[in-house]
Amino acid sequence: MIRTRGRILGPSALALAVAAGLAGPALAQATPAAAPTAQQDPQVVVTAPAEERAVVNRILVRGNQRIDQTTVLSYLPIQPGDTIDAAVIDVAVRTLSRTGLFANVQLGLQPNGDLIVEIAENPIINQVTFEGNKALTMKKLQDEVTIKPRGIYTRARVQEDVGKIVELYRLSGRISATVTPKLVQLDQNRVDVVFEIDEGPETGVAAITFLGNTAFSDSDLREVMVTKQSSWWRLFSSNDNYDPNRLDYDREQLRKFYTNRGYYDFRILSSVAELKPDNSAFGMTLTLDEGDRYTFGEVKVVTENDRLNADFLQRLLPIQSGDLYESDRIESAVDTLTFAAGSAGYAFVEINPSYRANPETDKVDITFNIKEGQRVYIDRINVVGNTRTLDSVIRRELMVGEGDAFNRSLVERSRNNLRALGFFKDVKIEETRGSAPDRSIVNVTVEEQPTGELSVGAGFSSVDSFVLNLGITERNFRGRGQNVVARAEWGSLRQQIDFRFTEPKFMGRDLRAGFDLFHTRYDLSEYSSYDYRSTGGGLRLSYPLNGYSSFSVRYFLKSDEVIIPSGYCNGTGSSALCDQAGSFLNSSAGYTLMVNRTNDPVRPTRGWSASLRQDFAGIGGDVNYLKTEADAAWYYGFSPNWVVSLQGSTGYVSGWNGDPIRINDRFFKGGNTFRGFETAGMGARDLTTTDALGGNFYAIGTVELTVPNYLPDEYGIKTSLFADVGTLGMLDDRYQIDSVTGAPNANIVDNLALRAAAGVSIHWRSPMGPIRFDLSKVLSQEDYDKTETFRFSTSTQF
Repeated sequence: MIRTRGRILGPSALALAVAAGLAGPALAQATPAAAPTAQQDPQVVVTAPAEERAVVNRILVRGNQRIDQTTVLSYLPIQPGDTIDAAVIDVAVRTLSRTGLFANVQLGLQPNGDLIVEIAENPIINQVTFEGNKALTMKKLQDEVTIKPRGIYTRARVQEDVGKIVELYRLSGRISATVTPKLVQLDQNRVDVVFEIDEGPETGVAAITFLGNTAFSDSDLREVMVTKQSSWWRLFSSNDNYDPNRLDYDREQLRKFYTNRGYYDFRILSSVAELKPDNSAFGMTLTLDEGDRYTFGEVKVVTENDRLNADFLQRLLPIQSGDLYESDRIESAVDTLTFAAGSAGYAFVEINPSYRANPETDKVDITFNIKEGQRVYIDRINVVGNTRTLDSVIRRELMVGEGDAFNRSLVERSRNNLRALGFFKDVKIEETRGSAPDRSIVNVTVEEQPTGELSVGAGFSSVDSFVLNLGITERNFRGRGQNVVARAEWGSLRQQIDFRFTEPKFMGRDLRAGFDLFHTRYDLSEYSSYDYRSTGGGLRLSYPLNGYSSFSVRYFLKSDEVIIPSGYCNGTGSSALCDQAGSFLNSSAGYTLMVNRTNDPVRPTRGWSASLRQDFAGIGGDVNYLKTEADAAWYYGFSPNWVVSLQGSTGYVSGWNGDPIRINDRFFKGGNTFRGFETAGMGARDLTTTDALGGNFYAIGTVELTVPNYLPDEYGIKTSLFADVGTLGMLDDRYQIDSVTGAPNANIVDNLALRAAAGVSIHWRSPMGPIRFDLSKVLSQEDYDKTETFRFSTSTQF
């Protein structure tokens, strides 16, 4: 602070003060400046005796180049005619300084009452560059810093960005990285900001050592930690670089690891990281106190009153006295109790578990204290995040409505209904307190994802070879949830044109209706010497019986044609196949009953599902049969990465009114439906021509175990072990009789021998679409079956 004695500084003294103040930050062009420090307070010019006051006559602004004088005056808390003193001038200087527009501010009052505001504007940033960076890209650094070209330069912001860059390098494992900011002065009060970076060596983790561990080895504990010891093969991972924040996370992971295995009083006494003399790597040492291994002692539930029955809730707990203590089971028990209370209509309950450990018996007593709220009713349901999908489409999937008692199980089922639509990338349903203690507001937040597709696609598989398709698909037509598909596909096995339309809420009711139009050709000459063509259409109608089962009916009318190659039936072809040539009208009606009790409609890990399908042909037309198929699946997940599933399917078709079953209406299995066998590789066959004849009956069972492959989730690769077992056969008798002699045809083989195969399936959600690889080993087969060891299939589109 510059002071004079007795009176306010005159113009000469003011000029000297301004010159002294402005000389400090002056920069020579293209000359680096020292590292910026926190911005200093501008100098203040006031009178010596603080009690001396003066009246402002005029306000004159000097030194401004880009900033208009009116802008400066708008920030100044002094107006002409005001009486000011040293304190007022001090406030004015600091007010202008806080705008960030000025590098220096000087105020002084002349004897004639003119207030001189002398400013030095902060320079404009011309460009921001980085020098010496190799480990981090220019774009990553530019995204991190806050100063940008054409922005205003301030020392404080530059210093803040220096800290951000250093932190970015520290997180990438370069602890010794340094950043020095330099300025290059340009004309018109512009500057270039240059961050000179010395990245330093990459700081790895030479060793991770544990002290005090007896229950688990060092290698077991290292597997728990995210931080890894540096190794040559960890080329694409940064987890072997030292990061103090990651070490804190690893401490928590170790605590969870021990407490989930009975060590209730586990502690980490210390964690020390020491840098090697050459600054190349850290050595980490963690000292542990494992403590004793505990089991659950007394487990009970305490409620405030009888509105929630404590005995009933206790029976729901996934914890029993005598079980090994696991901290995750406490959290699971809290979730179970919260869900049960919500299902009873109590949306807001507080559940606080209290612990009492007995070191003498190594038992932990757990008491779940439930503070019950009032029975809650839904005041309002808000739908947020839908920009395309109509509110009514979302609300009709909700199983609760405004005015209903809050029920957590119905809310969870509503969320699953919305997820199953496939319209949304994410669905969240949360409740908040409403207008009264017994009222709640349900917020349904959705994140929409693309539901339409105009695609020109191509695919390749070991079955279809090269496949081309052109299609338009819209699963949320006009935002009303309607499904429209128009598609044309051409491949070596199948050529198809079809159009499908589905209305999920027909006539405003819970009815799903639709129609199909199609023309399909199957070139089965590689498996059986015929082509199959089908042209027709159908109507569909389905409705839910309850929250987990549905019933659907259908009617289809189609013209089926079986084409046999010219000359095939002149004595060399299969008699069982030659009888199939011709065109027939198929008029059929059918139904499907489906039940789904799985815990997730997309990737189930628990529960079961089943379906029953029957089609009756002969409502007019030329074909008469009854076809029945059934399948069931059961899932049990030991963890998200370990899921076992049992699946079974069976089918039988029989003719009536004296009609046999034509080849296009029989069952063919193999390929994707029975791994280890080619498409139509199992079942009845003509030994002379090797043509597959299919069968009227099949039964297939599958055991599959999804196993962890220790690859990052973002790779989208799932691995499973499988075993398939089943049979196929039972041709009509007339196709097994020689048409000339009337005796059984020795060239036609048909039996229900058991087939079996086992192997590995790899499912890859690749950037170009889903791909599946199957490696199979056939365990049981017939001599005439056609098998395969490797198969891959895809529905790639690009």
